Amino acid sequence: MTTNPTTPGTHTAGEDIAHLYREHLAVGRAVLGEVLGGMVETRSEGAWVLTADGRSYLDFGGYGVFVLGHRHPAVTEAVHRQIDAHPLATRVFLEPVAARAAAALTRHTPPGLDRVHFVNSGAEATEAGLKLARAHGHTTLISTAGGYHGKTLGALSATASPAYQEPFRPLLPDTVAVPYGDTEAMSEALARSGRRACVIVEPVQGEGGVRLPPPGYLADLGRLCRTHGAFLIVDEIQTGLGRLGSWWGMDGERVRPDVLLVGKGLSGGVVPVAAMVATDEAYKPFSKDPYLHTSTFAASPIACAAALAAVETLDREDIAGRARALGLRLLHGVRAACTPYTGGLVREVRGRGLLIGLEFGAEQAVGEMILELVGRGVLVNHSLNAGRVLRLTPPAVVTDDEVRRFLAALAEALDAVAARLG
Repeated sequence: MTTNPTTPGTHTAGEDIAHLYREHLAVGRAVLGEVLGGMVETRSEGAWVLTADGRSYLDFGGYGVFVLGHRHPAVTEAVHRQIDAHPLATRVFLEPVAARAAAALTRHTPPGLDRVHFVNSGAEATEAGLKLARAHGHTTLISTAGGYHGKTLGALSATASPAYQEPFRPLLPDTVAVPYGDTEAMSEALARSGRRACVIVEPVQGEGGVRLPPPGYLADLGRLCRTHGAFLIVDEIQTGLGRLGSWWGMDGERVRPDVLLVGKGLSGGVVPVAAMVATDEAYKPFSKDPYLHTSTFAASPIACAAALAAVETLDREDIAGRARALGLRLLHGVRAACTPYTGGLVREVRGRGLLIGLEFGAEQAVGEMILELVGRGVLVNHSLNAGRVLRLTPPAVVTDDEVRRFLAALAEALDAVAARLG
């Protein structure tokens, strides 16, 4: 796909949609859209997003959702079949697609994580995990500074960011955030809370600015939780399903949490769906009473059809392996492009698999980079809990040519921003 030049009148659609946003959605969102050129996205395929004026944008953002790219044929075909047959269930009878999707997912989860509770979003998965912990008496919530677990009330209590928490206080009581990657601080917090504690942690902090912990960090947390009788939730909503070059970010850490949170890539990039996966022992309260925690649209056939197809495609196409190889190539290329600006404009480039962060010296540089890349036909993301970090979460299906296009656009954008900011 190529970027087409703008023709007269092509911004009319964008102006109309921006007006509707201002009137019926969010004024701030309308302003942001206008700053980015007023583009209206209307189609997508593979690594590309198309706008109403005929332009094509290489999507290296997507907030971690599109590990299979946009509209992967295997997922879209499965969803089309399900729509034609039975898109939503009565919730009275047993429904086969959810059962098959759960079985497929647990064939790839770490041993012992065999109980699946489907929900509609990552934040809902977090809520389910926190409620399950409370059902076992774990009422003290320990999260990590910079961590991101969603913005619903319980999830927000674990998302240790004052910018998002302050307008909604009081949140859940008895919560504490310790420095990420600091085993000693976690040990001290667990010593104070004991078996009342519920610990929630990401293998790599995505919204926190692509922060990688020291090797063995998750294994240490697992050991500490066992020692103190605490409940452990590992949030793989962004890092799981191949994103980091392995099925799960915690692979190789010899840790088995009580709960694993799954989302984003589980959708196949087609239908929103997420899941809380638990051990048999941890899941007992929900297993005994299936009405204890429910949602009307959770485990809908259409969503589970997408999840089933996504898991099967991830396995069949070795997406984790592709993400690992592609991630190494991209990390090398990004570091090479940033080398002339390291120590000035750029502070650090870090990442694992297809989750890569570029930390700049100032937040302004991130905004400038996003605008420059959009102008060159590339979409990227900022990091909600780290304003100086530009985040890359490209699909594992990008081609060699698309990688070259991205790296060329990145080099040009860095040069332009460095010249502008001095």
